[in-house]
Amino acid sequence: MNWVALLNIFGVLTVAVLLAALLTWGERRLLGFWQDRPGPNRVGPFGTLQVVADMIKLFFKEDFVPRFADIPVFVLAPTVVMAAMLLGFAVIPVSPAIGVIDLNVGLLFFLAMSSMAVYSVILGGYASNNKYALLGGLRAAAQTISYEVFMGLSLMGVVMMSGSFNLREIVQAQENTWFILPQFVGFLVFFIAGIAESHRLPFDLPEAEHELTAGFHTEYSSMKFGMFFVGEYLSVILISALITTLFLGGWLGPWLPPVVWFLLKTSVLIALFVLLRAALPRPRYDQLMHFGWKFMLPLSLANLLITAGVLLWIQ
Repeated sequence: MNWVALLNIFGVLTVAVLLAALLTWGERRLLGFWQDRPGPNRVGPFGTLQVVADMIKLFFKEDFVPRFADIPVFVLAPTVVMAAMLLGFAVIPVSPAIGVIDLNVGLLFFLAMSSMAVYSVILGGYASNNKYALLGGLRAAAQTISYEVFMGLSLMGVVMMSGSFNLREIVQAQENTWFILPQFVGFLVFFIAGIAESHRLPFDLPEAEHELTAGFHTEYSSMKFGMFFVGEYLSVILISALITTLFLGGWLGPWLPPVVWFLLKTSVLIALFVLLRAALPRPRYDQLMHFGWKFMLPLSLANLLITAGVLLWIQ
């Protein structure tokens, strides 16, 4: 392995973690602007050092492990989500020259890693030996498995149009038209599934404070809680980067360098994830499941059939 490959690996993963940490500040600032309040603005210029303050607080908090917990599993659970999300970034092509690995089955690899992340939540809820945490873990399992079904189906239209599971080839297939135009339904379904996969409002039922105190991470503290927290933000960035790659032409764009185009598109999607938190109420759990199985699944199947029919007719 040459030094360019090593630089790509450490560069992509380091930037991903730093962006996830910075997003903890950016989200609060953006929500403050949206809700007509300041947000963090005391520590450092514009409150930017609030991230450092939060990290120091997490590092020096007591790392409490309940004596009634299944300790090996309890300790392992937060690392699973971090590892799965970082592995997901390995197949994202940031530009023609920047990316960790170019896999022919890159899209399938992403779906596999997003499926692995649910083990973190389930194991954390189970190992805590706490009823609220267990309920949060069960909710996360049902929600993630349900929404993953049509998350994969929503992408099959893109695969059929590009003729590949390779993410770089999918980007190159959008030189004339971004797939968000012919595949707008697929984009919408994948975006909603991405919100549910990352447990973001309004689909944060696994950690609903007014019902489960904190859900699956009720018993976690210090850096174990921090890993769950950063894992969620990594998931938001990863979903946004993948939507950029699949539906918004990836790095393609005039005038500006490819990396800038990719980061701009991804940033807009991250902002949309954040603003949804300030705009939409949380549904009931049964409403969430009904919406997935009775509306989103038929919609993704209809999109798949129509796309296949149109492509066959054109050929």
